[in-house]
Amino acid sequence: MRRAAHLTPAEVDDILRLATAAGDADGAYPYSEHVMLHVRHGGESPAVHLLIRARDDLVGYAHVDTTDAVAGASAELAVHPMYRRHGLGRALVTAAARAADEHDPSGRLRLWAHGDHPSATALAMSLGFERYRVLFQLRRSLFSPVPAPVLPEAVTLHAFEPGRDDEEWVRVNARAFAEHPDQGAWTLDDLRIRMAEPWFDPAGFLLAVRDGRMLGFHWTKVHGTLRTDALPEHDHDPIGEVYVLGVDPSARGLGLGAALTQAGLRYLRGRGLDQVMLYVDESNPRAVALYRDIGFLRWATDVCFRRA
Repeated sequence: MRRAAHLTPAEVDDILRLATAAGDADGAYPYSEHVMLHVRHGGESPAVHLLIRARDDLVGYAHVDTTDAVAGASAELAVHPMYRRHGLGRALVTAAARAADEHDPSGRLRLWAHGDHPSATALAMSLGFERYRVLFQLRRSLFSPVPAPVLPEAVTLHAFEPGRDDEEWVRVNARAFAEHPDQGAWTLDDLRIRMAEPWFDPAGFLLAVRDGRMLGFHWTKVHGTLRTDALPEHDHDPIGEVYVLGVDPSARGLGLGAALTQAGLRYLRGRGLDQVMLYVDESNPRAVALYRDIGFLRWATDVCFRRA
């Protein structure tokens, strides 16, 4: 096993190939967007990279993020399907725990398992972790009718304008997700990193505005539109995503969440897509109910474990 603070370009390519192989075998991509952005682009945020090779082949990789002083370190890992049941997953988790201990004497560590596979649960619990957070992936057909959005009085929608709306969006996002630090803590840099991604489409980043003030937003995303994208996690038929939907607390109760969702779905359907997905916390029943009322059904589940 090699431990590194930075990855070489060749190692990045190896990780992307490993992730594709694991995702194809398991039916769920093994790493989150946050991890893949860090793998591909690096950046100033420190991370611990754990790489296991069999001869010249990368057969296991774990990404350990030690930057969250509030919730503690988190790790995501994958083992190549041809090298499982040999203790490599256990070795990666054990090494990730040691890395977390170096940054946090209390020994906090969260493990994300994308797809909620029984083998991931068995491994985590055998190493003293408990299941504590669940993230649903919901999906909806865009062939089904999408009602026209009904906006509150004097509220209009317009597309995000880079350079003009950046700071205001960060402010509203922080207010909308004050109880969800993973999203609410985004900075201007976090926003602009995503604006630089090939999938970014300002026309599909819808803002609800009244009297010049942003009240909410629906940031849509399209996966897999470009077959020449060269990003393995996008090598599938195109699918839309409700990437981030937020409403300022001062505008809640006006029906803005449903209207923004419908507007975004109609935009994605207008791009020729036939399906849309989203992620929502099991612990956010208001959002789960909103999406189910609009026709979304559960497709997959991601689970976070933490040291008990």
